Amino acid sequence: MNAPNSKFLFAGAAVVLLVLFLNSCFYTVASGQRAIVFRFGQTQGVVADGLHFRLPLISSYRIVDVRTQKAHSPANAGTRDLQTVETEVALNYHLDGDRLADTFARVGLDVENKVIDPRIQEIVKAVVARFSAEELLTKREDVKEEIAGGLRTSLAAYNIVLEDIQITNFSFSHSFDAAIEAKQTAEQNALKAKNDLERIKVEAQQKIALAEAEAETIKIQAQAIKEQGGAAYVQLKAIEKWNGQLPQVSGSATPFINLTPAP
Repeated sequence: MNAPNSKFLFAGAAVVLLVLFLNSCFYTVASGQRAIVFRFGQTQGVVADGLHFRLPLISSYRIVDVRTQKAHSPANAGTRDLQTVETEVALNYHLDGDRLADTFARVGLDVENKVIDPRIQEIVKAVVARFSAEELLTKREDVKEEIAGGLRTSLAAYNIVLEDIQITNFSFSHSFDAAIEAKQTAEQNALKAKNDLERIKVEAQQKIALAEAEAETIKIQAQAIKEQGGAAYVQLKAIEKWNGQLPQVSGSATPFINLTPAP
């Protein structure tokens, strides 16, 4: 290889190395991210999104997502009346970008396993212990608010911002579920029996009222018969109802005609 060609090769190699060096001096942080900056392995601070400069071999960085993240964890706890309950807590959270260096220095970036899951277990046990098993069903929103409040305070100490929380249905032992079902069935049967009793009372009152009305009608009719001359009144009512047909039996007397001669 002659000298001119060697010079061109060395020059080309130098340009490539320079480009690579300059490229390694710059890095980009996307929107919704932060970068933790290190110098000789020591945390120097946090930079926001944009283009940034660093010194290769001296400075390094680590990209961290500070947008909304999701975490969920099963939790077991004991109620005030010593019933075992299982549930699952799901939450939305994000890391506080302004205090990211402190979070990293204290617990690192695996916050779900090191912080969130243990705090869920701790808070759920503390809150559930203040309620009976039945209250967990009837006061579900109150329980959720207490758990959310406890988690919000506890996670804030680690620069984790709680956005929202969901709690799945509380699951109890089979024996407790059977007892709840039996209680509901008993309450439904008692309500049905009460309604049936009320219906029977109403029907009985209706029958009494109807009987009293019929008795009053008979009384009024009897009084009217008495006042109208007794048998003559009865005969008059029979004439009003007669259809005009004579009896078909030979020798029968003509209806309503008194054949007794006048004196």
